Amino acid sequence: MAKYGKEQDAQSVAAFTVLKRAMELDSDSRYQQALVCYQEGIDLLMQVLRGTKDDTKKRNLRKQISGYMDKAEIVKKYLDQEKEDGKYHKQIKIEENATGFSYESLFQQYLNETVTEVWIQDPYIRQIHQLYNFLRFCEMLIKKPCKVKTIHLLTSLDEGSRKQQQSSGLQEIKESLQDHGVLLELEYSSSVHDREIRFNNGWMIKIGRGLDYFKKPQVGYSLTSEYVALFLYHFNKLALGFFVVKKKNLFSSLLRVDFPLDIVILT
Repeated sequence: MAKYGKEQDAQSVAAFTVLKRAMELDSDSRYQQALVCYQEGIDLLMQVLRGTKDDTKKRNLRKQISGYMDKAEIVKKYLDQEKEDGKYHKQIKIEENATGFSYESLFQQYLNETVTEVWIQDPYIRQIHQLYNFLRFCEMLIKKPCKVKTIHLLTSLDEGSRKQQQSSGLQEIKESLQDHGVLLELEYSSSVHDREIRFNNGWMIKIGRGLDYFKKPQVGYSLTSEYVALFLYHFNKLALGFFVVKKKNLFSSLLRVDFPLDIVILT
């Protein structure tokens, strides 16, 4: 019983920590991130409420949850209006050698259960590391809460001997996605130059260098060597697919940005 009470207390502390962060983000006009934190915090408080037996505590929790839900609803309505008006615009500046800017950290907040279709325009999905970047991006798209069913890729066709490597790699990714119930539509164009990603919930992300904004990890004895070595093994064995590495998130966070980067997010 005492153990259960401690778990409840820990969950309550976690909930209010997240909600405090939500209000800070709200005050800083970082509304999209604030909404995510409000939703997470409210969900945690609901779990605390379900495990609470004391009637007085339950009344207080319901009152607090109602207050935070009102705040979240105000933020949501504001974002919906901005989105409808086409006014939402956010720019992220990332310095060279920065870490912690994985695809998940940049894009996850714009992905929800309404996202079923994605358009990616990137002329350089060619080399092995670029193919793997695309694979990791696709892997992120099929995780919950997304319900992605179709991914469109518009890229340019490589030249010479690497052309076969590119086409076979993309075909393997297509087959792997198909195993997960997702259709990958491939289109090649020699005139594609702009890089952008669009989700069918209205968000558009423009990245100056597309998905290939990481420095290449060193192959050898380095913190990211297993990350790239495992991919090369799978690729060379023609077993490219949605393999999951326990330390993958760690490696993603250690990858360094290759150059100063501007990311523009708009509706």
